[in-house]
Amino acid sequence: MHSFSFPIKAYTVIATVGFILLLSACSEQAEKTAVLTEHTHSQISADKQPSQTTTALPLLEVYKSPTCGCCEKWLSHIEQHGFSSKAYNQTDLSTFKSTKGIKPQYRSCHTAVSKDGFVFEGHVPAKFIHQFLAKPPKNSIGLSVPAMPIGSPGMEVGDKFMPYQVILLKSDGSYEIYAKLNNYQEQF
Repeated sequence: MHSFSFPIKAYTVIATVGFILLLSACSEQAEKTAVLTEHTHSQISADKQPSQTTTALPLLEVYKSPTCGCCEKWLSHIEQHGFSSKAYNQTDLSTFKSTKGIKPQYRSCHTAVSKDGFVFEGHVPAKFIHQFLAKPPKNSIGLSVPAMPIGSPGMEVGDKFMPYQVILLKSDGSYEIYAKLNNYQEQF
């Protein structure tokens, strides 16, 4: 029997090309829509009409590239799941992410910040943001979904889903696995 081993460099090249293609598709989609320098997402979906006893939805300030279409889709996801948001288009996200303590290996295309200063990097499902904010783990700065996994909120591509992890970012720069998602339904 002949064994075939795919070189690690080939996996790296394939992953990098795939990531670039996803970013390109994200940018192309966004260019088809009007770009605002700042806008507010505060609509409540028709199935979540406010009552007189309803309190204000938690606000996430989201910092993103002006050309990111998948960021807009993620904003819709969090709004449909109990958040309001305010989006800020940025040209230098890398510096912003560094000031928030997000190391390069944990970064994605957008960063959300809660009123208490916790960060939610990338396509983190709203379910886990609610869970985190209800009881923030000691010595943590937030959650991250590095890169842009296919099938994560805002990165839907048909019925495709790529298992991924939600990472707990700690204030000392270390991390832990917060959640492992093996299928689409586990995100909700």
